[in-house]
Amino acid sequence: MTNDFRLRVLFYRTNSGNEPVREWLKSLPIQDRKIIGDDLKTVQYGWPLGMPLIRKLEANLWEVRSRLDQRIARVLFTVEGDTMVLLHGFIKKSQKAPTADLKLARQRLRDLLG
Repeated sequence: MTNDFRLRVLFYRTNSGNEPVREWLKSLPIQDRKIIGDDLKTVQYGWPLGMPLIRKLEANLWEVRSRLDQRIARVLFTVEGDTMVLLHGFIKKSQKAPTADLKLARQRLRDLLG
């Protein structure tokens, strides 16, 4: 049996074994989790995609742009081969991606790439 998805999805894991994006998702209301999950599945099955769902931020770093009720969520990720690694997730509070969130995603990407 073959899978129709283009990318496997993995959560970035810290040295201590935590999965920050999974933990962040679990902290959200069920309706928000469903919207973000559906968007991630769209990426998983439709990669490569562009706006409005996906935006490339820089080399090896993209964001999934999810529209929630009354707010916007972002999941920053990288792609290695056939695997999408979810690096960081946050609720967007301003027009521009927050510097601290980008910095954290870049650090996790560096950790991942070794």
